[in-house]
Amino acid sequence: MEILIRKYALQNAVFFKGKANPKSIVGKVLGECQEWRAKVPELNEIVNSVVSDVNAMALEDQKRALEELDPSLLVKEKKERKYELPDLENIDGKVVMRIAPGPSGPLHIGHTRVSILNDEYVKRYGGKLICRFEDTNPEKIDPDAYDMIPEDLEWLGVKIHEKIIQSERFEIYYDYTRKLIEMGHAYVCTCDAEDWRQKKEKKIACPCRDLPVEEQLERFDRFMNGGYKEGEAITVVKTAIDHPNPAVRDFVALRLVDHPHPLTKDKYRAYPMMNLSVAIDDYLLGMTHVIRGKDHLNNTFRQEYIFNYFGWKKPTYYHYGLVNIPDTILKTSLIKESIRNGEYSGWDDVRIGTVRALERRGIRPEAIRRYWVESGIKPIDIQFSWDNLFAMNRDIIDPDANRYFFVADPVKFEIDGCDEIVGKAPLHPDHADRGFREYDIKDRTIYLSKEDSELFEEAGKIRLKDLCNIDYSSPAKYAGTDVSILKKGFKAVQWVGNDSTEAKILMPDGTVLNGLVENAVLSEKNDMVQFERIGFARIENKDPKSYTAVFAHR
Repeated sequence: MEILIRKYALQNAVFFKGKANPKSIVGKVLGECQEWRAKVPELNEIVNSVVSDVNAMALEDQKRALEELDPSLLVKEKKERKYELPDLENIDGKVVMRIAPGPSGPLHIGHTRVSILNDEYVKRYGGKLICRFEDTNPEKIDPDAYDMIPEDLEWLGVKIHEKIIQSERFEIYYDYTRKLIEMGHAYVCTCDAEDWRQKKEKKIACPCRDLPVEEQLERFDRFMNGGYKEGEAITVVKTAIDHPNPAVRDFVALRLVDHPHPLTKDKYRAYPMMNLSVAIDDYLLGMTHVIRGKDHLNNTFRQEYIFNYFGWKKPTYYHYGLVNIPDTILKTSLIKESIRNGEYSGWDDVRIGTVRALERRGIRPEAIRRYWVESGIKPIDIQFSWDNLFAMNRDIIDPDANRYFFVADPVKFEIDGCDEIVGKAPLHPDHADRGFREYDIKDRTIYLSKEDSELFEEAGKIRLKDLCNIDYSSPAKYAGTDVSILKKGFKAVQWVGNDSTEAKILMPDGTVLNGLVENAVLSEKNDMVQFERIGFARIENKDPKSYTAVFAHR
């Protein structure tokens, strides 16, 4: 029993700055040895005695003693909270779900939410996830997006089972539109566009709405065969003209567009609007569940009219709350224009919020996935937190990211008062087995950052981290290795020697940190490192002549 108590006392002391708490030890012992519940007074006496002995030891001695007794207790258990999405309703076997990107450019952080949520559910229940390119707005299409979006999804770990391109399905939409007209649920309108909208606002039907079906079909043939110019006519799905929600009243199904499509060129002029093509595709592709933002709520109400007209079974709909993503450039058209003008280097420019930019910075897809799973599918609007995403990413990369020194805007210092300075620093403070960076400063020359050199001049003394102390003068004076100067308020700073490499770190605001990095980093095999006192960064170019890293976060 004394050995067991001693183990837990040492562990408690190591975790809490050298002072064990007797009550915590008693609780641990009673949880493991139920028979001692009848002998608590005796147990308390033994615990108090052992704790008194342990607390009299130095922290390093406590660690050493615990390592001899049970080294596994040196690892602190983490109680991780498990986040899961709620179960979907109306599950009957496997699910069919979809994501529906518009190919105007690659994905950005906002797009990842719907992709990950749908992917999570398909992986949970089995079935199929369809990527449907909604490319019915030819003016806004970037042809490269047809390839970039699947690449982004693959990097995110989103498994796509089938790819659909709506511009290849126009004939299907035309057939169903004709059926709606034949059923009396759609019409061709030639009214002035603004007049038609104003009438809807006032719950008044336009003159075209109630024309006979035969005349509507004639108009539709003319609409499809070049009988109207762009802007002269639209095809409309009827809803309730007096619907309490003006946004749900009659909605446009087809419009005429003379702009060529990147894939179909000039083959089509009649372009389906989203609510027509989406409703038809969701049915024909067998969607069981649809997850999207609540900004699509009115679209759901519109699309349900088409489902009801044809007697189709509707999917189960979920609408999550809107998300505001601050301090980030996401608008595709603005980014594209900035790339064209040379302001941004490309879709992976570190200043923007694309998936490609996040990948370049070293943000792991697992962190993005965890963020959206924890956000869930509730209809509450949320504020996106970059700090939270970075914290999640830190949990993933920190165990593997070795530590190195980087000195920005370096200032040279000679050190007098010693023949040679040696020291060493662990590659990772939690993984001694990885080894050390060993220093031997025979020429007694080091470099500090411009900021730290000014601090050094003001303070008069400074500690070179993992090396030695120096006093300010010209040259600087060696002042031993006693780390207790830190308790007196002096600072420990990064430094590099003459055997260092010129390097730069690209920052998210577009600035560049130019400086020197210790040569040990040239042998680093991982892509992520932590530059001490600066933050985590992803190594982009390992060439010593142009060593470059991209800042991730602190």
